[in-house]
Amino acid sequence: MAPFSEFLLFTGIGALAQLVDGALGMAYGVTSAGMLLGVGMPPALASASVHYAETFTCGASGLSHWWAGNVQRRLFLVLAIPGVIGAVLGATALAHMPPIWIRYFLTPYLLGMGLFLLFRTTRRKDRRRDVPRGTGVLGFVAGVLDAAGGGGWSALTVTTMVARGQEPRVVIGSVHLAKCVVSLAASITFLLSIGESKLHVVLGLILGGVIAAPFGAWLVRRLPPRVSTLMAGLTVLALGIYNCYHLLRS
Repeated sequence: MAPFSEFLLFTGIGALAQLVDGALGMAYGVTSAGMLLGVGMPPALASASVHYAETFTCGASGLSHWWAGNVQRRLFLVLAIPGVIGAVLGATALAHMPPIWIRYFLTPYLLGMGLFLLFRTTRRKDRRRDVPRGTGVLGFVAGVLDAAGGGGWSALTVTTMVARGQEPRVVIGSVHLAKCVVSLAASITFLLSIGESKLHVVLGLILGGVIAAPFGAWLVRRLPPRVSTLMAGLTVLALGIYNCYHLLRS
């Protein structure tokens, strides 16, 4: 495949992954990495490329959510600061920790949380705007798992906070802006330990993500909270099933 054709392919992958992530608040890493593996890219290169690109795509998405009024400043800070610490520790430990350990923990969590979110769509409950206790710990754990396991920041933070009754669009917007900072910390750590990725892959993912980011922010602002919760639940359940499939094959 010619380099320019490859660049267009990676741009399309980045746009689709960011549109899914911006609308649901999760699944950029799973979507983009899955498609990169599907076109024959080695797993290590796919993971590194996604982490480098996420620094820019999440920044564009986070700023789009901020301009759309979807970001709560205190929630962003409480997630971002512990998340950066966790990401650095997780990326550093990646070389010494089998990735399957992360799947053993993450799979039952995703399955259970996905079912719980689907159940919540049948109940009415007032949405809360405060920052619950333990959110900082959640950010730290999500940062560790995201860097060490190649994903999970949004799946853990968004599902947990939405399940606790916080407004989906505020959670999604704040998580995206915090993800930009966490991805930057993880990328610097990966760059020091793994090295650079193919430039045209990263640039394609970045361009596609930047183009699609405003559309994702626009979409989530117009979705009713119950619809956002339903879509998030189905997505998390799919991620859990995806992890189960890979565990059974390993």
